[in-house]
Amino acid sequence: MPREISLCDIKGLVGSELGVSAWFTVDQSMVDSFADATNDHQFIHVDPERAAAETSYGGTIAHGFLTLSLLSAMNFDCLPRVREQQMGINYGFEKVRFMTPVKTGSRVRGRFTMAEARFRGPSMVMTTYAVTVEIENERKPALTARWMTLIQFDPKDRPSET
Repeated sequence: MPREISLCDIKGLVGSELGVSAWFTVDQSMVDSFADATNDHQFIHVDPERAAAETSYGGTIAHGFLTLSLLSAMNFDCLPRVREQQMGINYGFEKVRFMTPVKTGSRVRGRFTMAEARFRGPSMVMTTYAVTVEIENERKPALTARWMTLIQFDPKDRPSET
C-alpha cells in the first residue's frame, strides 16, 4: 500500500487490508503510566507479584482501554495518508471486543481493513475500519473493533463521481 492515497482512491479500497502496523511492546512502565492517567490502579495491572500469585496470567496485564488507545499510534504507523486531508477526526467505535488479555511485556500490532467509506456533505468522508489488534505468538487477538473516522477536506477536492 502506498504511503499516500487520493480521495479518488478511497471508495475502491473498501474491503482491502490497508495496513499492518509495527509491533508495539506493552511494558510495565506503559501500563503504570496508563494507570496513573486513568486512575485505574487495579492490582492486575500494577502489582506484578500479586498478579502472579492471585491470577492465572503469571503477572500483570494491560488495561483493555490501553490496548484500544494504541490504535491511534498503530493507525499513524501504517495507514496511508489521504493527500487532500486537512484534518482527521476520531468519530468513535461501532463495536469493540476485548478477546484476549495482553500480558505485560507482550508485543501487539494493528491490522486495518477498510470496511466502508461514505462521503458526507461537501467536505467529509467517513471511513470505517475493521481493526484487529494481534498479540505476538498468540492465536486469538487482543481485540477487534469497527472504528469510524472522518476525513475533512476542501470541498473543491471532492471527487466528482461521489
